[in-house]
Amino acid sequence: MGKNLVIVESPAKAKTIGKFLGKNYIVKASVGHIRDLPKSKMGVDVENDFEPQYITIRGKGPVVNEIKKEAKKADKVYLATDPDREGEAISWHLAYLLGLDEKENIRIEFNEITKEAIKKAIKNPRKIDINLVDAQQGRRVLDRLVGYKISPILWAKIRKGLSAGRVQSVTTKLVCDREKEIEAFEPEEYWSLNLKAKTKEKKTIDFKFFGNTDGKMDIKTNEQVEEILRKIEKKDLEIEKIETKERKRSSQKPFTTSLLQQDAANRLSYATKKTMMIAQQLYEGIDIKGKGTTGLVTYIRTDSQRISDEAQEQGKDFIKEKYGEKYYKPYVNASKKNKKVQDAHECIRPTSISLTPETIKDSLSKDQYKLYKLIWDRFTASMMSDALYDSQTITGKVDEYTFKASGSKMKFDGFTKVYNYSAQEEVILPTVEEGEKLKVSKLEPKQHFTQPPPRYSEASLVKTLEERGIGRPSTYSPTISTILQRGYVSKKGNVLYPTELGFIVTEIMEENFDKFVDVDFTAEMEGKLDKVEDGDIRWQDIISELYNPLENAVEKAVENIEKIVLEEETDEICDICGSSMVVKFGRFGKFLACKNYPECKGTKPMLEKIGVKCPECEDGEVILRKSKKGRVFYGCSKFPNCKFVSWDRPVGENCPKCDSILVSVKNKSGEKIKCSNKECDYEKE
Repeated sequence: MGKNLVIVESPAKAKTIGKFLGKNYIVKASVGHIRDLPKSKMGVDVENDFEPQYITIRGKGPVVNEIKKEAKKADKVYLATDPDREGEAISWHLAYLLGLDEKENIRIEFNEITKEAIKKAIKNPRKIDINLVDAQQGRRVLDRLVGYKISPILWAKIRKGLSAGRVQSVTTKLVCDREKEIEAFEPEEYWSLNLKAKTKEKKTIDFKFFGNTDGKMDIKTNEQVEEILRKIEKKDLEIEKIETKERKRSSQKPFTTSLLQQDAANRLSYATKKTMMIAQQLYEGIDIKGKGTTGLVTYIRTDSQRISDEAQEQGKDFIKEKYGEKYYKPYVNASKKNKKVQDAHECIRPTSISLTPETIKDSLSKDQYKLYKLIWDRFTASMMSDALYDSQTITGKVDEYTFKASGSKMKFDGFTKVYNYSAQEEVILPTVEEGEKLKVSKLEPKQHFTQPPPRYSEASLVKTLEERGIGRPSTYSPTISTILQRGYVSKKGNVLYPTELGFIVTEIMEENFDKFVDVDFTAEMEGKLDKVEDGDIRWQDIISELYNPLENAVEKAVENIEKIVLEEETDEICDICGSSMVVKFGRFGKFLACKNYPECKGTKPMLEKIGVKCPECEDGEVILRKSKKGRVFYGCSKFPNCKFVSWDRPVGENCPKCDSILVSVKNKSGEKIKCSNKECDYEKE
């Protein structure tokens, strides 16, 4: 019996699959795409129905030669790239290079890298899905035309190295628009009024102001508060109504790509790029003690929350055996109502529910364990019973005003036994009776102001992209990485801020290419690409419809956009020639360069001063710096002569207790100023 060749994308996947298939199979990796449009030119024949002019990617020659050599010796070649548009396109390009007939059954597809799934896929090969390939080609050509037509204008008018990708420009615009909303926001005053009342047994109940005899009422001004306080002062609260009912809380459905990125950001503080990197490792296979290399999760790029019948059966048996019959609740796969959902794959789930996080913890890195646990917990909980609570609301009245107190007690933990990341604190209210009068012990009025919408985090930006139909599961992470790398957006902590450059590029795009940064238009394009995948329209027709408007917009932009000078002169002096230095933008952000460049090539790093003198040498200033891993810390501008460093931001004051420096520390409850000396407990009010 001859050898069969299986081609996958990554070496890690090749290694895992090779162990499953045995000696009659050779598994090779293409290491991603092997053919693409050339970088040196547009590579699209506009006059010939937008025909793409593909070339072998530079540096891929040895990989291609190795695959060709193995293909010649093989009895059969199977293309086992990822089960999505990109994967289908890679298989199509491989078939072209190897001279395979794309109409033969040479394509195999699997949603998880397990022995059973791989063997089943080998037995059921199919033809290459040309509609999937065309959807990928349409996106690639569209992005190339937009990028290669608009980017040179940005190079000429602002600076070299900028790009104007179709999806990245819209994503940058979302971040810029949010910043404008925040700047334009005008806060409105409102008040809350809490009331503490004591029962006969001297137990306290916390009530919140609800309204008056007409119903719910908002307190907008101090005058309203004063009027309410005047009417209810020194009066008792009479219990009007006590309502007790059972409330249930249902589990969430398993992860899609965007939900995994959001939850990993919120629960684990992972950037989207890190989440996808670790998820890819779990998908491709981890060496598990006693089991060998095993794919732990299903395919990680999906917008579906569907669970296969087989996985549901496994889940049912596992939950009943481990937790008991009452903890199991049948899972219902939703019908595909949302047009933005492709539903090509299952949800992201463990390949085997019996591989619990704890049993394989020793085989995983810390980050792999955390992410796998998040996936396993969410999936298992999705097939578990509702959590049940006894909920109680006590309504009380003082004069004409109504106050309410709420409490709850869990009576059955249900799915929260496994997935309890947002645990609800129990509040058990003291026993009272309707008609009973309670003494008011305290009234707590508090002024508030409405807050502007929050800046995007990576998690909330991914959520918005998905809700607005911009991009697809495979594009969220690379899109955010791109706008950060280009310097259009910066990240401080978990928050995304538009940069000056981001505002400038967005403004140019809005004024000259408004159609191409319109959120609804971008979402509409994704819908059209989905129709290409369904075989309803040709991708060339989509491009043809857009090309003339794009050409016209480019011609006008070349004439209308004036050159923008981003160089800002500073007080810094060039060490080489003594001239002043200007701020310039480089690949890694801002830096200082001599204004006489190119005659003088003097440069300096751009120091971000925080306005505090160095507490050690007093000659230098404290500046914001970044570690090799990108973590922010604070050091002296005179480094290496002065070695002062601090992870927390110094505030320029000393502790009145021990004379150490005071630092600003952020945590979940906000920001506080405390002593940097760990043995000192001083905190500034």
